[in-house]
Amino acid sequence: MTGRFITIEGGEGAGKSTAQSYLAEKLTAQGISVMQTREPGGTPLAEAIRRNLLSLDEEAPVEMAELLLVFAARAQHLSKVIEPALNQGQWVLCDRFTDATYAYQGAGRGLSSKHIGKLEALVQGDRRPDTVILLDMPPEIGLARARARGALDRFEQEKHAFYERVRQCYLGRAAEFPDRYVIVDAAQELSEVQKSLEAMIAGWSTDV
Repeated sequence: MTGRFITIEGGEGAGKSTAQSYLAEKLTAQGISVMQTREPGGTPLAEAIRRNLLSLDEEAPVEMAELLLVFAARAQHLSKVIEPALNQGQWVLCDRFTDATYAYQGAGRGLSSKHIGKLEALVQGDRRPDTVILLDMPPEIGLARARARGALDRFEQEKHAFYERVRQCYLGRAAEFPDRYVIVDAAQELSEVQKSLEAMIAGWSTDV
């Protein structure tokens, strides 16, 4: 029995980690075996790439190098973590995946979506998320939340126009792939966000 691959997307400060933990708790309570992971990251090598991408102390990669590093981490993550878990029937909850690459490296950095698509096909084959949960909010709200957490990483220090391009790309992809995407208003109070997540879980439970 193949598991289900669920990714959680959104801009800075959208509450992805909080939503991931909440979903994992609720699904586990239903007897579903859940694996939580993230991108870039998920394996020691991929986490090392993540540190390089986010750090302000390391040499900043040029745009194309950044894109290739993201997919290098993803190839390792898929092979070592995601595919084995799905093949064992686990549900994988991943904080970001390739939709983030289209949003950040594509719309944000201005790289070609065609190039991203070729790398997507090369690295992932036919693997795509079964469900993409988009935690959507205006960038200014998310950035205020990110700043309240503490020091900002390299991606959290971009200009407002960058984050607006990221958001519009996410919304565009949600419109392009409505069967895969679920949009949640992440600007709401946490309790309201959790109600939306619970409604999703109720719909999934009939497919277990």
